[in-house]
Amino acid sequence: MATGTAGATFPFELVSPERLLVSGEARSVVVPGSEGEFEVLKDHAPFLAMLRPGILRVIGAAGDEQRIFVRSGFADVNGTGLTVLAEEAVPVEQLKGDQIALSIRAAEEDVAAISDPAQRSEAERMLASLREVQATLKLG
Repeated sequence: MATGTAGATFPFELVSPERLLVSGEARSVVVPGSEGEFEVLKDHAPFLAMLRPGILRVIGAAGDEQRIFVRSGFADVNGTGLTVLAEEAVPVEQLKGDQIALSIRAAEEDVAAISDPAQRSEAERMLASLREVQATLKLG
């Protein structure tokens, strides 16, 4: 549950396998969680969530907004702030249509190869999320 004060900041880091993408103070971070989007503000209750493909929206200390495409990973909300560990993280302004298309093709192959109903359902949700991002960003 977010209980933060408007304008109050907290430490935020976004890490991908390649590098530390963001490290600093944030007023708000909207995270594409596997169970739906959630917003983190200062003093948010601690929890751990899985990510789905989507757009992470960060409002910095100065009120600036960053939008970053993330694919898979975890969000760790704790007493000291928020850390997002993403399998892939690309600022939206740097995202290319072929990157999303490749992810969609890989997800389609995953869906076709999985026979277990629960795993197939999860793979289908991942594929739907990728298609939603593609449509939202008009990259198709």
